[in-house]
Amino acid sequence: MQATDPTTEAELACWLRLAGTPGVGPKTGPRLLERWQTPAALFAAGPGALEAGLPPALARALRTPDAALLQAVDAALAWRAEPGNAILPLTDPAYPPQLRAIADPPLLLYAKGRLDLLARPGLAIVGSRNASVQGMRNARAFGAAVSGCGFTIVSGMAAGIDGAAHEGGLEGAGSTVAVLGTGIDRIYPARHRELARQIAEDGCLLSEYPLGTPANSSNFPRRNRIISGLSGAVLVVEAAAASGSLITAQFALDQGRDVLAMPGSIHSTLSKGCHALIKQGAQLVESVGDVLACLPGQLSVPITPQRSLTSDMHTRLLLLLEGGACDPYALAERTGSTPAFVATQLLSMELDGLVERLPGGTFQRVFPAP
Repeated sequence: MQATDPTTEAELACWLRLAGTPGVGPKTGPRLLERWQTPAALFAAGPGALEAGLPPALARALRTPDAALLQAVDAALAWRAEPGNAILPLTDPAYPPQLRAIADPPLLLYAKGRLDLLARPGLAIVGSRNASVQGMRNARAFGAAVSGCGFTIVSGMAAGIDGAAHEGGLEGAGSTVAVLGTGIDRIYPARHRELARQIAEDGCLLSEYPLGTPANSSNFPRRNRIISGLSGAVLVVEAAAASGSLITAQFALDQGRDVLAMPGSIHSTLSKGCHALIKQGAQLVESVGDVLACLPGQLSVPITPQRSLTSDMHTRLLLLLEGGACDPYALAERTGSTPAFVATQLLSMELDGLVERLPGGTFQRVFPAP
């Protein structure tokens, strides 16, 4: 379905009514729009037109919305009028084009924050809620490095790997998009309320669920198709054998996205899912360069043998950081390298304990204790 001019309030009310009708979902909705083109045309259909081609219960629900649905439409329109809020129907120009192209895109999206991020090349970083300390450190470091190269980090706001990935994304120019499994006015888990506030300011919160939708377990697997649909590739950092992250990976494969996975200890249950993905053909990830090589677009640069990780470059960066904290872009200029390459080196050095990341995306050298 092609994008059209910005949606008027009356048109948006019809979209909200359609999406909120019982029995209308990501599969039924597009089929209805293939026949009637717009929700407004559907609701304007003459007597008998709906009943002729639809199940009786669905036709009745479309023809005569109940009071609760109409109140929800009014509440959504009032929420949309607040600064920073948006509701994007499938035909809105701001609707993410890469998401519109999947088999079952949401009829509409509730968004809070930077809409420009929705059309940018993205990397999904997902993994276990009960992540290890090292797993969360990896998720944040890789998120920051890839975001520093201009790619948006996409994840699901869950505890563990998701939250760490969002924190890393906020440190770079690419920022982050959080896809919620609740209404956009409900933050789950509660511990992420401050993180959600930061994302609403500097990134983007996104949900397909109506306002007020609580954290139902059935919502989260369905939400995962949006995470992969917004992304050029999906990186699984840690995952048990039955992790929900593997659902996101399967959506990614169905949508033609690359799946990447970090290996771990053969003794860790949190490595079982990643190892299974690698056995099935997922790209094994050891460095940011491995990730950038799998991302579509022109933001990354090819990793050549001349730019491979070397102790000489580590030494140069450590010497430059003796003068104080610095960001990857300034270090790239001073070494004659690219920001993507420098970000790769800094991530490796951070994991080795040679440098540490500071708020704002700068790095400082870690000096041995006297």
